[in-house]
Amino acid sequence: MTRGNQRDRDRERAQARGTKKGSTKDDGLTVEQRRERDAKALQEKLAKKAAQGGASGDAGGSSSGKK
Repeated sequence: MTRGNQRDRDRERAQARGTKKGSTKDDGLTVEQRRERDAKALQEKLAKKAAQGGASGDAGGSSSGKK
């Protein structure tokens, strides 16, 4: 049994799906720029989290600092 052109159509569909997903990942940044952007976003996220739970986090840190 031959598959006819199904294989070719499947390849075209897969390529079409890949370009849709790839367009969101392709932001035109170099690896270094992407790392800087991600690091900045992570720092902002950590700062926001620390600001929300700052009271409980400081109490635990100060008690461990006592001798």
